[in-house]
Amino acid sequence: MDVAFINSRTKTMEPYFHLKGSFKTSADATPARADIEKFIEGAKATILQKGVPAGRGSRIIGWDIKDNNISFDIESDRYLRAHDAFIRLRKPLAAVLGKGHKIGIRGAEVEEFIVKLPSEQALRQTKIPHVKSIEFSDGMLTLSLDVGEAELENKVPDRIISLIEDKIAAQGFGGKAEHWSLLWESPKKEFPVLKYGVKDPTVEAEKQGWIKRGASRGQWIHGAQMTHIFRTFEQIVLEEVIKPLGYIEMIFPKLDTWDVLKHSGHAKGVYPEIYYVSPPKTRDPAFWEEVIDYYKVTLEVPLDLIAEKIDKPTGILCYAQCPSFWPFLQGKTIADDSLPIKVFDRSGTSHRYESGGLHGMERVDEFHRIELVFIGTQEQVLTHSKEMQECYKHIFNDILDLEWRMAWVTPWFMAQEGLTGLAGQKEVGTIDFEAPLPYRGKDGEWLEFQNLSVNGDKYPKGFNVKSQSGKEVWSGCSGIGLERWASVFLAQKGLEPADWPEKFREKIGEMPKGIRFM
Repeated sequence: MDVAFINSRTKTMEPYFHLKGSFKTSADATPARADIEKFIEGAKATILQKGVPAGRGSRIIGWDIKDNNISFDIESDRYLRAHDAFIRLRKPLAAVLGKGHKIGIRGAEVEEFIVKLPSEQALRQTKIPHVKSIEFSDGMLTLSLDVGEAELENKVPDRIISLIEDKIAAQGFGGKAEHWSLLWESPKKEFPVLKYGVKDPTVEAEKQGWIKRGASRGQWIHGAQMTHIFRTFEQIVLEEVIKPLGYIEMIFPKLDTWDVLKHSGHAKGVYPEIYYVSPPKTRDPAFWEEVIDYYKVTLEVPLDLIAEKIDKPTGILCYAQCPSFWPFLQGKTIADDSLPIKVFDRSGTSHRYESGGLHGMERVDEFHRIELVFIGTQEQVLTHSKEMQECYKHIFNDILDLEWRMAWVTPWFMAQEGLTGLAGQKEVGTIDFEAPLPYRGKDGEWLEFQNLSVNGDKYPKGFNVKSQSGKEVWSGCSGIGLERWASVFLAQKGLEPADWPEKFREKIGEMPKGIRFM
């Protein structure tokens, strides 16, 4: 193994970079060889050492002049990576050639660029932009990059390396069980449903006409009874969380543009889970006439023909609810007397493509949520998170009388962005509220039916939001999923109102009868 892979102090493997590239000159640079050699020797102790620990960084292991090309062979560790060193040499080298020899640099080419990164396992995905090949051997991933001058200038190699490191971290991140820590657990409960025989509440609600499957996948039409339950949940949230904590209502857009998703960080990996929104290429009726005529003649919608007439996706249907709020603050400095900001949205549905994970009401493509977003200083956000936890405890213990627990988890996006180390501090991360579903086995499968996240400076930095005082701005959010609340409540309490907790019965009043069919 090349000694460049080993840190001499810690004896651990490190990233390694090896670039062979050349600068194209306006004339044969051979007459300038002596000045170029002098420049290179000086650069080793100056240009290539600026901001680099002693004995680290890039090394020029070879160079040559051939006609109108000055070639360099550079290797490095993680300090001043080889491609950065190559670009760093260009301007001062051009000054040497121009001043003494009237020779200009006309461009740069990369002949070969090899990057080696330590990894405990091979990378599952090997098709990466600007990467010709990826190989795994002896604890190292070897990447051959296909980049040119423009990519070097635009820091593409650095983003490729960050992407690969994210993928390595994500592969090692595993499931929630590996990053799950119990915070609080309620006493065990006797479930009323047990006296009737444990049943899936979705199946029973469908039998009784409370819900009906919608025309789209993962979608339900909620009848009068289920809607009444949802509205009661909303009222409880308004009375026990939103009003006591001082929230104000806003309406967030339900179409997220790519620009929003880039700033929020979701553009890094949300693609398999979203519903895309594509506008028509034109509203001209003549452009769509053949589609209209085809349907009139065949009574079939010509999907392939429609696909030719719609434009590229402008964005996605609401996925996480809060990102589309952030452009309201984007680029702004918030007055100190406006902090903490506490806003909520309940204006529409959210959509996630759940693939094979669809089941009943608790795992759907279209769902209804109340989203709470809170923003302030670090201290304000952490304090507010604790206040909100107490509000939820009151609801789940005293009104809904659930068996449930709270667990600290590290969300996948934080693992991807290298924030897993903060999980142990119980500051940046997510609290999952989980409850057992009696119909899923003796001890009941636990379902996450509520969450509360402290996102740190992720969104304020992504959308360039600052505070008047200059203090770092943090944010948090909490999604209240009505389908999830109903799934847990009905799984434990059943569909008979007489078995529901007294305080909940007081709030829900008389259940509507719904629609009868002959």
